[in-house]
Amino acid sequence: MRCDVVAVGTELLLGQIVDTNSSFIGEQLAANGIDSLLQVKVGDNLARIETVLRRALADADAVIMCGGLGPTHDDLTREAISAVMGAPLQFDAAVADTIRQLFAARNRTMAENNLRQALVPEGAAVIPQTRGTAPGLICPVVIDGVTKVVYAVPGVPHEMKDMLARAVLPDLRRRSGDPSVIVSRTLRTWGESESGLNERLDPVIADLELAGTPTLAFLASGWDGIKVRLTAKAPTAADADALLAPVEARIREILGSQVFGVDDDTMERVVLQLLRERGWTLGLAESVTGGLVAGRITEVPGASEVFVGSVVSYASEVKFDVLGVDRGPVVSEQAAVQMAVGARRVLHADVALALTGVAGPTEQDGMPVGTLCVAVALPDGRATAHTLRMPGLRDQMRQMSVITALDLLRRELLAMP
Repeated sequence: MRCDVVAVGTELLLGQIVDTNSSFIGEQLAANGIDSLLQVKVGDNLARIETVLRRALADADAVIMCGGLGPTHDDLTREAISAVMGAPLQFDAAVADTIRQLFAARNRTMAENNLRQALVPEGAAVIPQTRGTAPGLICPVVIDGVTKVVYAVPGVPHEMKDMLARAVLPDLRRRSGDPSVIVSRTLRTWGESESGLNERLDPVIADLELAGTPTLAFLASGWDGIKVRLTAKAPTAADADALLAPVEARIREILGSQVFGVDDDTMERVVLQLLRERGWTLGLAESVTGGLVAGRITEVPGASEVFVGSVVSYASEVKFDVLGVDRGPVVSEQAAVQMAVGARRVLHADVALALTGVAGPTEQDGMPVGTLCVAVALPDGRATAHTLRMPGLRDQMRQMSVITALDLLRRELLAMP
């Protein structure tokens, strides 16, 4: 069964609100084994909403419409569905009573236009409202003799999620008669371009295309690396996992340590876990990144168990006076090592990571823009350093320096006995 998604609201097109509802709905459809091949946004215009809905129903068995169920003149989803069904809107007294009761319970005066939300296309079923004033709708639509269904849910996220779980997904599962599930697994990688990964995984991709399942896709995510997503459809989640496991193992064998995590893993979460497993604490010395690494690390819940602090030694004098860096050029492997050693000392950390470099707009210490020097100081007294060239303009260079430095620390930790 195929169910596509139509998000209604001019504010979505103008970028005033980010459409997170469609991505959530798509995720839930996949988890329930319902194919979804199209998501589209449309503004608050009756003719355009009707046109988009008709086009969606031409290809899909069902459509979930999100938004446009409010009480104001620009909430037009009900009217569009009514037109597509060829059924008039009727006033539902029970829905109206519920709306009045909700306002009374909140000790608020109800504007009469709220009763627009009690208009229901003839033949539609109401999804009772429990969190807001707008009810949802389940609307059968006959297209060329085939009965399809349109679900209308509010655009308020917590109201949408409630109706999706309570009414829409159970109804879709019943209509589909297909108990299958769709399971995805995402391998997180760092260190190679999308095209490079594609070339290395060409043999895997060729075999999957012959087999038909699982499928493989690449997802570029800026300075969080390249994601390799595997997706399988099977009768049960266990069956899907069994299809994914050998393909994942083969990819890991090919890519090796470039795979740093799975699904929702981030580089900082992985690094913190490696340190936690060894019972080690982490300190930072940041120059070129100005605290960005610390910011990423402290976004992870429980980071305080491992992370002790950071010295943002942006000015050279801080490097000299606080971290004990020798006076002279501060963009070098030697300076990075001394920063790491100094951070480990002043922060009383087991491990320290240091970054210094040139973000631009001009070169520094004879080093070109994009130069990054990273050092790691370890509990056994060793310190290693690397010099790399980061691409892009200032912000991109700094952001990519964060995950690159954390990846170098990850690799050092994995290499230790």
